Amino acid sequence: MPDIPAQPIDQWSWSIGKRVINLRHRGMIMGILNVTPDSFSDGGRFSEFDTAVRHALDMVRQGADIIDVGGESTRPGSSPVCESDELQRVIPIIEALRGESDVLISIDTSKAAVAEAALAAGADIINDVAGLRSDANMLDVAAATNAGLVIMHMKGEPRTMQAAPHYDDVCAEISAFFREREATALAAGIPRECILFDPGIGFGKTVSHNLQLLNQLDQLSPGGRPLLLGVSRKSFIARVLESEEIADRYWPTVALTSFARERGARVFRVHDVEPNYQALRMTEAILAAGEGKLNRLVPQLDNLA
Repeated sequence: MPDIPAQPIDQWSWSIGKRVINLRHRGMIMGILNVTPDSFSDGGRFSEFDTAVRHALDMVRQGADIIDVGGESTRPGSSPVCESDELQRVIPIIEALRGESDVLISIDTSKAAVAEAALAAGADIINDVAGLRSDANMLDVAAATNAGLVIMHMKGEPRTMQAAPHYDDVCAEISAFFREREATALAAGIPRECILFDPGIGFGKTVSHNLQLLNQLDQLSPGGRPLLLGVSRKSFIARVLESEEIADRYWPTVALTSFARERGARVFRVHDVEPNYQALRMTEAILAAGEGKLNRLVPQLDNLA
């Protein structure tokens, strides 16, 4: 992955270990690598070691800035995986990928022991779908390592989260959740610049909740911290389009990447890297032109008629 020049730390800066990445003008694509037998859209496809590593490297070639490795499905209705099984699934993949590439690696887990082992194996980021609420030791792991950290909102747990979720005001409640989680993380010694937030589209939300959150993305994050968005192939797209075909969710995901970048999201967790990477870069070029910063983002355009 080409290095993104470090910038002075501000609201758009994301500190990941010794790296500081400025997301103000250039967002990032996070490629999904599910090494599980039961993930909702690609369960079992990449559970074999060689296939998983090859797919990860393919995503890097297609433009992924981050590979998000997960060993426990969090699809609606899924059951927890024991720590030893999760470790067995993810650690060899992380070690092999780190040996082949300098791409940023994220561990998608809510278990502190798995996160700690993954960071020791070469991962850079903790992506916790439980928002630091499932394992009390996760705060200590994140604080001790200065890893990048993604705090996601989930109502309930995967097994039951889609059983009639209710909010009085979904956007206000998730914004309040982010503020509380940020305060907890800061009190534990986690630097603010390490933290990104994820509204958890599809995690304990109805279709209406998801659409409201997407509409108000720019109002959710405390202090304007960057948001990570994960909408790739999710079922609310099927409900809106009245189609149960997984393939019918690919291009709407690309459209949502472009829309959400305009609304302030900066990291996009996707299955299909190349089209989402292209949509992100195109959207950013248009936004940069409106800000008079196009040549900073795409300097070679100076020489094009």
